[in-house]
Amino acid sequence: MPLPPPSDRAADEGVAWFGDTVARHPVEVVDVARDPAALARPGWWALVGEFGGRVRAWRFADVAVGARPDVVGAAQPWAGPGAGVWTSSLGREAYVAAVAAVRDHIREGDVYQANLCRVLQAPLDDEPDALALGRVLDAGNPAPYSGGVHVPGGGSAGVWVVTASPELFLRVDGDVVTSGPIKGTARTAAGLGDKDRAENVMITDLVRNDLQHVCAPGTVEVTQLLGVERHPGLVHLVSTVQGRLAPEVRGERLWGPLLAATYPPGSVSGAPKSSALRIIDALEPVPRGPYCGAVGWVHVAPEGRTRAELAVGIRTFWWQDGLLRFGTGAGITWGSDPQAEWAETELKAARLVALASGQGTLAR
Repeated sequence: MPLPPPSDRAADEGVAWFGDTVARHPVEVVDVARDPAALARPGWWALVGEFGGRVRAWRFADVAVGARPDVVGAAQPWAGPGAGVWTSSLGREAYVAAVAAVRDHIREGDVYQANLCRVLQAPLDDEPDALALGRVLDAGNPAPYSGGVHVPGGGSAGVWVVTASPELFLRVDGDVVTSGPIKGTARTAAGLGDKDRAENVMITDLVRNDLQHVCAPGTVEVTQLLGVERHPGLVHLVSTVQGRLAPEVRGERLWGPLLAATYPPGSVSGAPKSSALRIIDALEPVPRGPYCGAVGWVHVAPEGRTRAELAVGIRTFWWQDGLLRFGTGAGITWGSDPQAEWAETELKAARLVALASGQGTLAR
């Protein structure tokens, strides 16, 4: 649908940035689940998908490649919430109990692995400048898939998401599709154990199976297994899965089948995915929003060639209804220690939440 005219919206009409690309002036927003063929229209789109299923994309009129966000700048410096005002949807005791519940499901054979998350939130009344937070995160926690989308005003056309994601959900380059699931987190490589490796292999196999639904037979392969990636304050195990899209999954028929086969991302749901999603719905008290969804961009050239890079929406902030939110979680297997899983959620969130607050510690 067309966006409202600028006179009816905030002074800043909207901005999106990923890598060395900055886009301004959104002219169209589409519900991708309802109209996936829209993403075949030429142009540069910013995409935000919520874990619960809603996926929207905004087409921007003015796109500058090479215009780094730290050079473009924000309207005002970032002024985040105080360090002591963050609260968590699950406190330590509740989270530990939920981990135990997931282990019960594993013992009963309902699931092999499930990702269990909690959402931190802090009051921030006035709609802030997302690009200002993006600059803070880029300086203090550089990430390979950092970026954000901010279209002011709320409603069906509005969005406010800033990510420092280290994880590739989907990269599309013509007929080649790639995914890079992360499972396994520790402070150092020496801290990665058998549980982390087993978890990564399970999810890599799930992603391989997802891509086989949309790729030509025999083309899906694991090009990297259990690679170690270092990020500020922690390390991850990362695998890479790649395939060649089937001839019938192209153009207007690309995004419907591709998202149906892969969404939400397997690394932040579990295996089997359908069972894990039911368990997550029962144990997590609040929706995840864009956390664990997808954040990124799609470019369709005039001749129709598609390039896209979507990150898994982890290490991600979103603002809505006067609250700044941030999600954190851990993958639960039979080998999980509940207290250790809580500590992993703390580790993943501590640096980012401190940056958003200027300094500080996590809410208990």
